[in-house]
Amino acid sequence: MIKINETLTPNDLQTALQRFWELSGEKIKDIAENYDSNQGAPVFTVNGKYSTRGWTEWTHGFQFGSAVLQFDATGDDFFLQMGRQQTLDFMAPHVSHNGVHDHGFNNFSTYGNLLRLMHEGKIPHNSWEQSFYELAIKISGAVQASRWTSLPEGGFIHSFNGPHSLFVDTIRSCRILVASHLLGHQFHSEGDKKISLLERAVQHITATAKYSVYYGEGRDRYDLWGRTAHESIFNINDGQFRCPNSQQGYTGFSTWTRGLAWAMVGFPEELEAFDSIPEAAFENFGGKTAIMNTMLKAAKATCDFYIEHTPTCGVPYWDTGAPNLHRLEDYLDRPADPYNDWEPVDASAAAIGAQGLLRLGNFLAAKGDAEAKKYRQAGLTVMKTLLDTPYLSEDKNHQGILLHSIYHQPNGWDNVPQGQKIACEESSMWGDYHMRESALYIEKLIKAEPYYKFDNCIATKH
Repeated sequence: MIKINETLTPNDLQTALQRFWELSGEKIKDIAENYDSNQGAPVFTVNGKYSTRGWTEWTHGFQFGSAVLQFDATGDDFFLQMGRQQTLDFMAPHVSHNGVHDHGFNNFSTYGNLLRLMHEGKIPHNSWEQSFYELAIKISGAVQASRWTSLPEGGFIHSFNGPHSLFVDTIRSCRILVASHLLGHQFHSEGDKKISLLERAVQHITATAKYSVYYGEGRDRYDLWGRTAHESIFNINDGQFRCPNSQQGYTGFSTWTRGLAWAMVGFPEELEAFDSIPEAAFENFGGKTAIMNTMLKAAKATCDFYIEHTPTCGVPYWDTGAPNLHRLEDYLDRPADPYNDWEPVDASAAAIGAQGLLRLGNFLAAKGDAEAKKYRQAGLTVMKTLLDTPYLSEDKNHQGILLHSIYHQPNGWDNVPQGQKIACEESSMWGDYHMRESALYIEKLIKAEPYYKFDNCIATKH
């Protein structure tokens, strides 16, 4: 399990963060200058250079959003102008893309961050620019909500696999629905039926908590507190749950750690947003207290599982049930080894999960919960590891900032460098973006800037 540093503070990471942002800026510029955008969105590196992988175009938002985060952290206007222009030039098709479950990834990382900066006073207020970002978020939320599968007790946003498929990843797309709702938008369906985007977000979050997360309550023989299934399969004829499954993990009965990490950050960030929404807004679909309790249980469970089933340094292997982990013997009792001969680690899961740990710790601290320190300190411990070798990419010829990220181990898509037996030394666009996001979270704590929440993009809370 993670060896949590009980005394680490955000200020202790300040020097490492300064070095991180210096390297980060260089790499963002390198990609902008040398990556051929005609290939499509950059996905992961091969021998240190970003390449694409056609599955879905889900990483443009991370590429362009990284420039926006770089500006937020450093104040360098070059990156603001880059992020603005790239959003304008490339992101419109993603707003109207009804074939994916990735709107919260793509569109909130760009339009959402830019709008947030305006409301936080980091960029000048401009009513037309504000309206442009708001319209993109409103429409993106409605388009995402249209990917709907109804269940007897609610429903969910289905994955690109089809209406039978609930992905744990999509918990992070719920923020685009919530932001759209907070901006006053409403989804109109067939026959001009008016559908609440907040209700759809709540129903998807509830379905994810019920079917994607396990609580050690005897659901099956693999039911452990906090483990997650990447995919949940339903019979679309009657809406009944059939089985867990996995696309990028080892099996539906093991835990793909990046999927776990999406849940770890998704539940706490929605807890933070829902906390400021009036009780009355939830009256027609279960009540605020019940919804918050469901999310808090899932957040604690997934974060606990991560802490218990991750090596001492805070970086997990790609799946907790990976078939050759037993060959590494006491792998949970020592730091992860990205250069081992058997199973890859996934540093991108660590970067995503660290933010979830930090957010959950902050949320619980505000409620006076005694467990708050455990999660906060675990998040800082993970970040301390990632801000140093062998995870921080200091090679000027490598375009990634976070090393040892994995995309799709079962499909064998990840590069195995010469002389190695497993995929390692490479970066991913989501790993790099979320490393920047987690670093920015800590940066704002150090600078005592407005607390970094997605609903900061709303001028007046509803």
